[in-house]
Amino acid sequence: MTIALTSGEPSGIGPDIAIIYAQKERTENLRVYADPDALIERAKLLKLPLILKESSTNKAGELSIFPIKSKEKTVPGQLNPNNAEYVLSIIKQATHDCLNKTCNGILTGPINKAVINQAGIKFSGHTEYLAELSNCPKTVMLLATTKLKVALATTHLALKDVPKNITKESLTEVISIINNDFKYLGVNNPSILVCGLNPHAGENGYLGDEEIKTITPVIQTLSKNGFRLSGPVPADTAFTVDSLKDIDVVLAMYHDQGLPVLKASGFKNAANITLGLPFIRTSVDHGTALDLAGSGNISLGSFNCALSFFQKLTSNAS
Repeated sequence: MTIALTSGEPSGIGPDIAIIYAQKERTENLRVYADPDALIERAKLLKLPLILKESSTNKAGELSIFPIKSKEKTVPGQLNPNNAEYVLSIIKQATHDCLNKTCNGILTGPINKAVINQAGIKFSGHTEYLAELSNCPKTVMLLATTKLKVALATTHLALKDVPKNITKESLTEVISIINNDFKYLGVNNPSILVCGLNPHAGENGYLGDEEIKTITPVIQTLSKNGFRLSGPVPADTAFTVDSLKDIDVVLAMYHDQGLPVLKASGFKNAANITLGLPFIRTSVDHGTALDLAGSGNISLGSFNCALSFFQKLTSNAS
């Protein structure tokens, strides 16, 4: 199995993760998409041995690499807008290789959205960019730990833009993708708990009518077609032990409605999974940690979790 590992923002800990993980022998071939000079320099800073090969390898101290040169030299901990195109180019090449079946899927390292936009490139995140590169009209962002899984009806949007982006059509697509792709997690016809958008799930329309006009009709229609749905429920009680009983996944309406709960309980032991793509994509659940780049003082917990989910998804897809 060959996994395309995009090294992410070069001044962050993405390169460190690849180098530290490479210190042990492994079963999979991890092909890193990165500037080889940047990796060698980072390995020296970490005082770790590293041999780069353009062929497959799973030996300790070695990494398979797809070499892509950055525009300017990387300084650990210092963002550089001039390398924004390089960051996107490694994602683009890895996606191309997955679509052409050269790799089994992508495990993405952390990126910095702000510096990419600072370079004049409109960019909202991996999930949206991978969908664009793969010509997928709709994908779903899923954060997962071993105990809790939270999917999002919308992703990286300003809060004021969330309501207008939750339509019957979009919500139907999101729930359909979740229902279909959870088989790769070993669950057929998953039980989905749907959150309301407004406080108290709208309080019968007194605190907002999106539940009445949009969310409830979609739940009712899909339930008639055999989907296992419950809700809309108030988000403030959706994550209690009683609410989560026999639930496979919670569908939150927006990013910060669901993810704080998951990250509070599983940070560094969670993975980001994109559903709806024609290939498998998992990712770490943290950012670039610029202040830790080159220090060696980082956790591989989320990377190991993302790798574990990648392997599970691959096994169930075969």
